[in-house]
Amino acid sequence: MKDMIFDSFQNDVNESLLRHKSILDIMTKLNESNSRVNRALAKSVTNCGCIKINASKQNLFADEAKLNSSLSTHIDGKLCDNCREVIENELGTNIFYLTSLCNCLDLNLYDILLKEENKINILGKYTLR
Repeated sequence: MKDMIFDSFQNDVNESLLRHKSILDIMTKLNESNSRVNRALAKSVTNCGCIKINASKQNLFADEAKLNSSLSTHIDGKLCDNCREVIENELGTNIFYLTSLCNCLDLNLYDILLKEENKINILGKYTLR
């Protein structure tokens, strides 16, 4: 079922992309949409204030059991409804152009997701991301 959702979305993106068929257009639109996601996050901090970024050095423990609980996102607060909606829209656009790039290169987004999940499951914490 999940693969049908991804394939359907990928087909819908392919049918709806009209003006930006060139790989160069897709690359730049993907980069622009990524910048818009970052900008929306920054505005959530600086304009709205619903979240705050409180960054400091990460405390890494040698004990694997404590590793995940010792790491921080450095985010204080929760997105308000307005900021959440803006960021969701920007992420949706970003996914659209990522899918467009997959279409242009004849790649299957679901297959890529499965390969990435497989790497995560095999390597676990040692993927070092």
